[in-house]
Amino acid sequence: MSVKTDNILEKLKSLTVLETADLVKQIEDAFGVNASPQMPIIEYFDVFVKPDVPPVQTDFDVVLDEVPADKKIAILMVVRSLTGLGLREAKDFVESVPKVVKEAIAFDIASDIKAQLEAAGAKVSIK
Repeated sequence: MSVKTDNILEKLKSLTVLETADLVKQIEDAFGVNASPQMPIIEYFDVFVKPDVPPVQTDFDVVLDEVPADKKIAILMVVRSLTGLGLREAKDFVESVPKVVKEAIAFDIASDIKAQLEAAGAKVSIK
């Protein structure tokens, strides 16, 4: 730094808060500039700092993709316990795959349902 700027810096350090605010106003008037922030800090963060991250999916669907013929009854029983369907409705449900078992649920619940159905022999996906 030069001696000139060092002197200015030392003088600035000795100013009170009110004197500094007055100095800023005088500099704005003299040079036609504006020292106030041009956008709120939240907008600044959203525009310049926040990375472009896609939204996190929070709702998942459990889809019954395939039911092997030899595992149909076991899968039907699991579907009944998960959905509360009657025997006839559950049978129709299992026979009309692919079919959504549960919609818009949390991932941990969807994983649990998937595990139950796969344990019975079904092929299941989470979407």
